[in-house]
Amino acid sequence: MTIDITGLPHERISFCPSPLAELGAALHALAEPAHHARLHAWTTTTAAALKPELADRLHEADFMWRSTRSDVLLPARPRETLAEELDDLDRMDDEKYVGAALEISCASHYTHGAPSPLVDDRMRRRALDLAAARGPRQAAFVERMLADPPGTRAWVRRLLEDCDEAFFADTWRRVRIQLAADARHKTELMRRKGLAEAVADVSSSMTLEEDERGSRIVVDKLVQGRTAAEGRGVTFLPTAFGWPHLFALHAPRWQPVIQYPVPARDLGGGAPVEAVKLRLEAIAHPMRMRLCRSLARGAYTTSELADAYGITPPEVSRHLAVMKKAGLVTTQRRGRYVLHQLDVAVTARLGSDFLESVLR
Repeated sequence: MTIDITGLPHERISFCPSPLAELGAALHALAEPAHHARLHAWTTTTAAALKPELADRLHEADFMWRSTRSDVLLPARPRETLAEELDDLDRMDDEKYVGAALEISCASHYTHGAPSPLVDDRMRRRALDLAAARGPRQAAFVERMLADPPGTRAWVRRLLEDCDEAFFADTWRRVRIQLAADARHKTELMRRKGLAEAVADVSSSMTLEEDERGSRIVVDKLVQGRTAAEGRGVTFLPTAFGWPHLFALHAPRWQPVIQYPVPARDLGGGAPVEAVKLRLEAIAHPMRMRLCRSLARGAYTTSELADAYGITPPEVSRHLAVMKKAGLVTTQRRGRYVLHQLDVAVTARLGSDFLESVLR
C-alpha cells in the first residue's frame, strides 16, 4: 500500500494521538478479543462490566469496527478531547459519512472510490445485502442509517459518548500519556534524522521510498492500494490497542491516515508479507515437507537426503534452493561437505508471522 508524498513538506506530516481513533481500536478489541491476546485482562474485565443495553447497541453497529475500521473513526486532524472530534464528525456531510460508515458496501471499490449508498441504488442494495448477511440487528441498523442519516448519526454519537462514560474515559486517561510521548518521539526523530527514520520507527512494515519519480510511504500489507497526500498531509495515530493491526486510510479524496501500535511492535518476527508467502509455498510441497522431517533433527548433506528419500541429488538441491530462498534452511561447510539444516526458530514463528500478516 503506497502513499505518494512527493513535494509534501514535513510540516504537513503529523504524529498525534486521537481519542476517537483509540476508542475505535478499543471497540474492535472488545468485538474481536482473539485478535488481541495481550489485552485479555482489559477486554475480559471491560466486557463483563458493560450494561446489557450498551452491549446490545455495540453489537448492533459493530460492523463499523469489527472486521475493518470505518474511516470516520480515523480523524485526520486529531483533537484533545473526544467531544471535539465528535463535533468535527458532525460537520461531515451525510453522503460522505454514510459511505464511510457503511464501508462494508464498498470494500472492493475502496481504492478507486465508490458512490455513497445514499445516492446510488446499486450501492444501497449492496449495503443492505451485506448487512443482512451479518445479522438482523445489523440489517435493521443499516436500514435506519439509509432512511434517516441525521437521526442514526446522532444515535452513533450517543453510543460513543456512552462508551466514553462507561469505560473509555478512564482508559484514555491511562493511555494518552504513553501515546503522546510516542508521538513526540516520532516528531523529534523526523526533525533530527529525517522522515525515513521516523517511518521506520513506526513499524518495520513501513518504509520511505525516494527516487526520480518522487517520495512514497510504503506499507507492507496484503491489501493493494495507492493514494496521494496531494498537499493535504499525512497523519500518524499511535494506539495502545492496535497490535497486530496497522491501519492505513487511503480512500480517494480523504487525507491519508495511518494508525500504528505502540509499543512492542512486530511480535512474532514481523516478517514481510512476501517472506511469509515464500515460506508457506516452500513447505506446502509434499517432498519439501518430508525433507523438513530430517532437516529439523540435524544437519544433512544433499547425498544423505537423496539416499533417505529415494530421489536424485539434483532434485534435493532444487528443493533446498527453494527453502533457502524462503529463509527456512541454513547451510554450513564442514571440510568438503556442505550440510543443510532447518532454521527451527524461523519455522516456529511461521504461524504467528502468517497471522500477523493477514491481520496487519
